[in-house]
Amino acid sequence: MSNKTFHMVSLGCAKNTVDSDSMAQLLAGNGYRAVAEARKASVLVVNTCGFIGPAKEESLRVLAELAAKKKKGQVLIAAGCLTQRYGIEVAQRVPGIDGILGTRRWMDIVDVVEGLRSNDHPEPRYHLPDAETVGSDEHGALRVSVQGGSAYIKIADGCRRPCAFCAIPLIKGTAVSRPIEAIAAEARTLQEYGVHEIIMIAQDTTDYGHDLSMKNGLARLLHELTRAAPQVDWFRIMYAYPGYVTDELIEVMATNKQVVHYLDMPLQHAHPLTLRRMRRPSNMDWVRSTLSKMRAAIPDLALRTTFIVGYPGETEEEFQALLDFVEEIRFDKVGAFKFSFEPGTTSEPLGDPVPAELKEERWNRLMEKQQQISLERNQAFVGRRLDVLIEGASEGISLGRSYRDAPEIDGLVIVEGEHPIGQMAEVQITGAMAYDLSGVAAGPLRILA
Repeated sequence: MSNKTFHMVSLGCAKNTVDSDSMAQLLAGNGYRAVAEARKASVLVVNTCGFIGPAKEESLRVLAELAAKKKKGQVLIAAGCLTQRYGIEVAQRVPGIDGILGTRRWMDIVDVVEGLRSNDHPEPRYHLPDAETVGSDEHGALRVSVQGGSAYIKIADGCRRPCAFCAIPLIKGTAVSRPIEAIAAEARTLQEYGVHEIIMIAQDTTDYGHDLSMKNGLARLLHELTRAAPQVDWFRIMYAYPGYVTDELIEVMATNKQVVHYLDMPLQHAHPLTLRRMRRPSNMDWVRSTLSKMRAAIPDLALRTTFIVGYPGETEEEFQALLDFVEEIRFDKVGAFKFSFEPGTTSEPLGDPVPAELKEERWNRLMEKQQQISLERNQAFVGRRLDVLIEGASEGISLGRSYRDAPEIDGLVIVEGEHPIGQMAEVQITGAMAYDLSGVAAGPLRILA
């Protein structure tokens, strides 16, 4: 086991992955070498997720497994969202943890590691300073995570929205936007790396720039990024907030060929009473009007949303309104979650009264309806040609994504033949499934990397 090696485990969402990669950059810049096997590392870091109950349990399980196999001389650090909120509880539940680092001070990872390695520490050491928001002193770390030909770039952290079910403001504090100049510099760096898709992420991308007194901040940021990195094929927007998709943003998406015709807007529900209990925007007329306006301006727009079923007080009538809305709007992609009770959130007094079996039944009904809609939306692309970013190839087929598919959460395009990874293929679509498309390469490949 080398003296300065580390093994990083990243759990949860892509936003967490960016934090993990940023910590890894800082460790590497201070002489630490990443290793793929935990047993070969002197430092073990788990970047935990604390968003919902199942994610918490997964984080605790991974920590317990590493703690049980920990060798003499190894140090185990629990970092991230779960430890920010429940640091003492995590250390009590998992004996063998040496250090606790919250998500608001991820940039202090090197100091925490060096402190643990230089002294005996019979008790866990806590690094949870009283920081109101996620720190902006990033020590030069790129706030990106490169995944093959794509990369996530974090444009802001924290959230100022009042959603009753969500603990993110308790974990990260209010929203803090990163300077346009820093994000543009990272986009240029990613372009130099050969990345051809940049996915902009934050808790709420459409809130970008509010704390900087910037009007239409996301539209302005897109203008700057496409100018800074003109060779990047796709800029993708995730986590838009209802009510904040402005006319200026729609215009940028409609007129700039680098901004993909894809929008992820988690709506969470469709019945006004449910939305009010969630403390979410409840003006469904605005939603319908905005989606109609977007589809008029961008006819090939791919729409993705997320819903919660089984929220406290959700009646059969309210759930049926959600099903009717899904049938009416006909989203390309839908993700669904069963409500997870979170202590400390403003929904806590509502409890968790909807039985688990009813949540499961409603989740199945929603996804069955959407599966048919997704299939029909996909079938409309048979006979058309799409640019596909090739991401894998073996056994006579290649796997890639079109503009309609965000990494990890959406579908794939299955292409006949093995095509080199890191190329963009023009693909003739020949088949459609509920989540995926299939086709054959119809034109010359463009090298991206």
